[in-house]
Amino acid sequence: MSNPFSLEGKVAMVTGSGRGIGKATALVLAEAGADVVVLSRTAEQVEGTASEIRAMGRKALATTADVRDGQQIADLVSRTLEEFQRIDILVNNAGASFPPVATLQLSEGGWDSLMRENLKSTFMCCKAVAQPMMRQGKGSIINISSLEGVTSATTCSGYGAAKAGVINFTRSLAVEWAPNGIRVNCIVPGYISSPMVPLAVEKYPTLGENVARVPLGHMGQPEDIAYGVLYLASDRAAYTTGTMLVIDGALGCRFD
Repeated sequence: MSNPFSLEGKVAMVTGSGRGIGKATALVLAEAGADVVVLSRTAEQVEGTASEIRAMGRKALATTADVRDGQQIADLVSRTLEEFQRIDILVNNAGASFPPVATLQLSEGGWDSLMRENLKSTFMCCKAVAQPMMRQGKGSIINISSLEGVTSATTCSGYGAAKAGVINFTRSLAVEWAPNGIRVNCIVPGYISSPMVPLAVEKYPTLGENVARVPLGHMGQPEDIAYGVLYLASDRAAYTTGTMLVIDGALGCRFD
């Protein structure tokens, strides 16, 4: 029986794929058969991810670019089209959060930085791939938001506002680009394990308190998000657009 989630013949671009959720996503998409554009600001990290993809027998284009810069994004899309002639999947994973900070202590520059890192970058990447996908008559865009985009952002209101914007932007694009065959969906992760988490929890006790409230009793793994991306990227999700896939161990369901 053929793989119902096969991405054979497809090209995926994954931002922030040098480590964490982005790297896990790039590897899972490659495992499903996609050739992958690996993108991050750190050359060593993208080369590491690309090497693992090539070891699977898939093609990988390792690139360094700043997704906050529109010209760099445009250049990346042009290079991708030269290399692969198409772009089928875009995963907007790149983003950043501040350490926990009260709103009165969040500067105007800090607010602007959060919007640029998390919301503006998503807008610019989506816009950059839209024309190639429209010419193909098909494409899948998956934006990565955060649980703090749908609940109160107890660690940083600016980060929560930016991630809420990603969700609304996703839903708007899903309607606007549906006639062009482009599906746009969003994944909402809860707390996901990474090498930096123990240090962050030690430094900011409120984070540890939030993690302890996850009903499943543990944080998720990057692969938990990556397999959600695989579903949304695959033809099995052909009738799925404008949706939020929450992967949070039921933390967002708590009211206490």
